[in-house]
Amino acid sequence: MSIILGIESSCDETAAALVTSDREILAHKLAGQEEEHAPYGGVVPEIAARAHAEIITPLIEAALAEADLNLDNVDAIAATAGPGLIGGVMVGLVTGKALAMAANKPLIAVNHLEGHALSPRLANPDLDFPYLLLLASGGHCQILRVNGVGQYRRLATTIDDAAGEAFDKTAKILGLGYPGGPKVETLAKTGDADAVPLPRPLRGSKEPHFSFAGLKSAVVRAHQGGAYRPEDIAASFQQATVDCLKDRLLKALSDHGTVPHLVVAGGVAANGSIRAMLEKLASDHDMQFTAPPLWLCTDNAAMIAWAGAERFAAGLTDPLDFAARPRWPLDPSAEKARGAGVKA
Repeated sequence: MSIILGIESSCDETAAALVTSDREILAHKLAGQEEEHAPYGGVVPEIAARAHAEIITPLIEAALAEADLNLDNVDAIAATAGPGLIGGVMVGLVTGKALAMAANKPLIAVNHLEGHALSPRLANPDLDFPYLLLLASGGHCQILRVNGVGQYRRLATTIDDAAGEAFDKTAKILGLGYPGGPKVETLAKTGDADAVPLPRPLRGSKEPHFSFAGLKSAVVRAHQGGAYRPEDIAASFQQATVDCLKDRLLKALSDHGTVPHLVVAGGVAANGSIRAMLEKLASDHDMQFTAPPLWLCTDNAAMIAWAGAERFAAGLTDPLDFAARPRWPLDPSAEKARGAGVKA
């Protein structure tokens, strides 16, 4: 059994965790930055980086203390190396490098998206490769076939904005504050999902990808017109997002066939309506549906430690000069999507 120290700092969550190769979470510490970013309605990169630098060492010390361990007991150090806000990524990665060097431990530079992609296997020991993954977060919205550790085939991506970004933007438009996803979902429970006529971008399209920019713009217009209640806008937006995700998944299944498991990961996976849709879609196609616990959906260090454990077991470690990456696709060989720019 190996013990991996995981460090996460890619956006606005600073986290440290200790996870074993047999899926035991020995400790997990997380510090959010909601108060720092709330006045701006979103994450400010410079503020995020400073906050990471201030708290990361005490968090790691607290995680080790909770597990009653020291660095000598750890087999490897896993740190997010990208993608993400480069200042925050550098804070976590440099910290991981320093600990690895000081303790003479291997460094594992983890792709943050791989952390999300493998996190369902931390929660579900029966989840085997391959599986179809919907990876939906604030910065990414992709469908991937996960064939193994480090083996990803991208089937679809967003050509503009991600689903999580659309949730956060809708929350800002409606004056709900930050973080927006949970607040939109809460408000939507009291609204009418059929009240506001919103578009479903790319629904029925022959190309496999996602688009949420037009939906965001439609929410702006609906709110500015003053004809609709905020709760109806929230409910209608959420339903439009659910419909878009379902349609694109059906396209992927039609084009590439089914696999035993349909899996969801990323912050958007915490949304109850999206989970309910995915569970029914999986059942309709004789697939098992797997989703991590809600706390594993959002950014955390347990998933980074677990990805590190999976990579460590496969003999995959990294040199201390590994560079932080603001962009890091899981499938570098995937054909660039139309208009996708840097988010491909």
